[in-house]
Amino acid sequence: MIGYDDRTALVVVDLQNDFADPAGSLAVRGGDEIIGRVNDQVAQAREAGAAVFYSQDWHPETTPHFAKDGGIWPVHCVAGTWGAELHPALRVEGERIRKGIGGEDGYSAFTVRDPVSGEESPTALVAMLAQRHAERVVVCGLATDYCVRGTALDARRLGFETVLLTDAVAAVDLRPDDGERALAEMEAAGVTLG
Repeated sequence: MIGYDDRTALVVVDLQNDFADPAGSLAVRGGDEIIGRVNDQVAQAREAGAAVFYSQDWHPETTPHFAKDGGIWPVHCVAGTWGAELHPALRVEGERIRKGIGGEDGYSAFTVRDPVSGEESPTALVAMLAQRHAERVVVCGLATDYCVRGTALDARRLGFETVLLTDAVAAVDLRPDDGERALAEMEAAGVTLG
């Protein structure tokens, strides 16, 4: 059990229909199965006075992030569509961090990257955590080997004590064991696997 307090923030990564629903355009196997565990964490966090944040891919219809425009991913989480919405079974009790709004790659809830120049810019999450004097970040959501990984690694890089809820994530696994490799990389960077 995670001991939440007012210096801890729970970051729920990309639990959106296109990732979490089996009918989504980039559905993660088992993505819908973690929602109950995430909801339990949201309830614990809120009861303890911890902040809860929800990241969302929020892409334009055309972006170099998509395969049709030269990227590697199928069209997903287009702003204002069903696929971009948070899963309806998810308990939403906090602020949203939308990423990729201008067509950037948004693998981390903390940063986005221009897909052409590679230039990174921060999202609003760092400032929101600073306003709450957060010292620890607890990460869960989708997908282990992409946006969860990016979020947890950025949290460590920014100096936050970081915990990953291993029973509340699921991996894309484009290559076999990508999720396991991502867990090992996060642990090696100082992320606590909980």
